[in-house]
Amino acid sequence: METKGLIQVEKKTQKIQIVKGDFTPSEASQVIMSLIDEKINFHKIQRLQKWEQNHQFDTNNLDNRINQLIKEKEIAKTFITKSENLNCNMSINGTIEISIEE
Repeated sequence: METKGLIQVEKKTQKIQIVKGDFTPSEASQVIMSLIDEKINFHKIQRLQKWEQNHQFDTNNLDNRINQLIKEKEIAKTFITKSENLNCNMSINGTIEISIEE
């Protein structure tokens, strides 16, 4: 007998702990900057792929998201620099929540 349709999903939302711990400001900077840079690169690749498929593609949404992430990166740099100046370690708790949209 063949099953038709989608398999019933038990959970609609899942949380994934990607970063948790105490870090020196230098380590915290590496972790945060790497995560943000990876996301920026993801959107840049998406933008390029969309443009290659259709040179008339409106990249405004992707451009805006890239710019938002660049601003967030600057905010993080400023915050981490303050921690360095205070000679303090930093705690990072990064959880991603993913959910199924129906």
